[in-house]
Amino acid sequence: MDDKRRLILDQALALVDEQGLAAMSMRAVAERVGLTSMALYPYVGGKDAMLDGLVDLLHLELGDEYGTDPAGIDWRQRLRAPGRAVRELSRRHPGAYPLLLNRPSPGASWLIAALRATLHDAGVPAGTVPRLTRMICAFLLGYTTGEVTGGLPSEDADTADEFDADLDDLIRLVEVTIRVA
Repeated sequence: MDDKRRLILDQALALVDEQGLAAMSMRAVAERVGLTSMALYPYVGGKDAMLDGLVDLLHLELGDEYGTDPAGIDWRQRLRAPGRAVRELSRRHPGAYPLLLNRPSPGASWLIAALRATLHDAGVPAGTVPRLTRMICAFLLGYTTGEVTGGLPSEDADTADEFDADLDDLIRLVEVTIRVA
């Protein structure tokens, strides 16, 4: 990513973190980086393109948090790792995080590839891997979005423990899938 583009997107994300998504405008971001609104366009396009850039930035951050070398790590731990990384990202950027659910991004392919590789290495039949990958992605993104938006009723539950228990349930589902295959 170009340095100037990265600076602009970092400042846009910081603005969203501080004031919420509704506060993000070309003018507000331009003020933060010391440019005019029009000077942003060559680097980030319009507001929609900037929102897409924020999604790409979130995916980059998520990939960095997850890491890339699964060698020697049990598949169960490899399945928990993206879950915890996704949850941590949602906590760091609650205002921007819901964009991951409603803006498609080629940057999401690392998460899908990591989940597919983990399921494959666990011994899940090839025909079942795409379905389980979608289910796990839906859980990870849906649960964490519900947490940061208040869309999930908490009823005074310890959501960190609940999230980990749900990850354990997904792991048991994978184990059953492997046994039945």
